[in-house]
Amino acid sequence: MADLFEEVEEQLRSDRYRTLVLKALPWVLAVLAAALIAALAFWGWEKYREQAANKASEQYSTALDAFGQGRDAQAVQLWGEVAKSPAKGYKTLALMQLGGLKVRDNKRDEAVKLFDEAAAAAPDDILGDAARLKSAFALLDTAPYKDVEARLTPLMKDGHPYRVQAREALAFAKLMAGNTAGARTDFVIIAGMLDAPEGARARASAAKDLIDSGSAKAVPAAARAAAALPPSVLLAPGAMPPGAAPAQAQPQAPGPQ
Repeated sequence: MADLFEEVEEQLRSDRYRTLVLKALPWVLAVLAAALIAALAFWGWEKYREQAANKASEQYSTALDAFGQGRDAQAVQLWGEVAKSPAKGYKTLALMQLGGLKVRDNKRDEAVKLFDEAAAAAPDDILGDAARLKSAFALLDTAPYKDVEARLTPLMKDGHPYRVQAREALAFAKLMAGNTAGARTDFVIIAGMLDAPEGARARASAAKDLIDSGSAKAVPAAARAAAALPPSVLLAPGAMPPGAAPAQAQPQAPGPQ
C-alpha cells in the first residue's frame, strides 16, 4: 500500500512539473527570440555602418582627386553626399572641406555654419576641435573679440589636441582687438611651451619680435594668411579618419580655413 501511495505522489509531482514547464515554455521561447532578434539587429547595424564607411571613404577620396584636378563642382557634389553619411568621421571631414571652400570664396558666415556642423558631427575631439578651430579662424577678423574668445577658450584646456593652436589664434584675436600686451604674453607662453609644434613656437617668436619692434600691425595679416591656407586634413584611399588617433600626442595644426 505504501508503494502505491508513493507511486501516486510521484505521478502528481511529475504532472505539476509538466504543467510548470508548459506554462514557462512560451516565456523562455520569447526571451530566446528577443535575444536572437537583438543579435541580428546588432549585426545588421554593424554591417550597415561598415558599408556606409566604405562608401564614404571612396566618395571622399574621389572628391579629393577631383578637387586636385580642378573639377570643383564634382568635388563639392561628392563632399555634399559624404556630409549626409552616417559615417561620422568622413562626414566631419567633408563638412570641413566644404567650409574651406566657402572661406576661399569669402563666404565666412556659410563657412562658420559648415564648420560648426562638422564639430557637432565629429566622433571625437581630434576632428571636433579641428572644426572648432577652423570656425574660430574664419571669424578671427570679423567677429567681436568676446565671440572668438568664447569659441577658443574651451579648446585650450588640458587634454585637448589643438590647445597650442587655439592659444595662438586667441593671441592673434587679442592683437586684432588692440590688446597688444595680452597678445605678446600669449606669444611668449607659446614660444616657451615644450610640447608646442616647432612651427607654432617659431610663429610666436616672430610675432613677439614684430610687436617689440613696433610692427604689430603686420601680425594680423599673417593671421589672415594662415586662415586662408588650403585644407590639410586629407585621407588616402581606404584610410581611416584620424578620429582614432591617440589624443595624448600633440598633433600638427589643421590648416585653418
